[in-house]
Amino acid sequence: MTRQAGIIGAGNIGSAVAQRLVHAGYEVRMANSRGPASLREHAAALGAIGATLQEAARARDFVLIAIPEFAVAHLPKDLFAQTAADCVVLDAGNYYPGLRDGHIPEIDAGMPDSQWVAQTIGRPVAKMFNTIHAGKIAEGHRPRGANDRIALPVAADDAQVRARAIAMADEIGFDGLDAGDLSQSWRQQPGTPIYCTHLPFQPACEALLAARRDDVAVKRQEALDRARTWRRDGADVGTWKPSA
Repeated sequence: MTRQAGIIGAGNIGSAVAQRLVHAGYEVRMANSRGPASLREHAAALGAIGATLQEAARARDFVLIAIPEFAVAHLPKDLFAQTAADCVVLDAGNYYPGLRDGHIPEIDAGMPDSQWVAQTIGRPVAKMFNTIHAGKIAEGHRPRGANDRIALPVAADDAQVRARAIAMADEIGFDGLDAGDLSQSWRQQPGTPIYCTHLPFQPACEALLAARRDDVAVKRQEALDRARTWRRDGADVGTWKPSA
């Protein structure tokens, strides 16, 4: 049986992951906020299939959410109602307060962002693909055993979910790293040593252990300060609305 993956979001991360999954033999359904007609050519170029949000969410094996954090709250409320119970839902998001995502009170109060995503969609998630640049996903994959193979941390409350996501990382050219449950996923958020440093396995393990929660708060405050400056200059965060 052909393995299936759904990608919600056709930006850089979603597109890079889609391309790698297609290469690994998955049937990939890609959806965005404007509907399948708007991404037919883009999806085809990746080897994927343009789909509705609902079609992407019904993929059998994996569904990746790769949209701005604030946009998660605008997804259809019942989007995952027909997602298979054993399908692994992955969250690749990072919260950028003010700068892009406005303010999400629960995250501002200290909730790890992927816990908020799980709460918002009413479905357990695994945090993955949030610590790597899209270009590294597309071009930085390496064969198993390579010294410079990038490690991708995976945090989820279910150990079997983590194991499946780690196995998928290996399929597409990366070392998956068990990062514990979602309560520990702050260790891979922006401002931590593993974030976008593209480390191999052992240094990545050390980076996770070296993370300090105060660093996350400091980086978040820096983002808020930048956002205030930009707003004074007339900039504003965008809005994202799903297709019907």
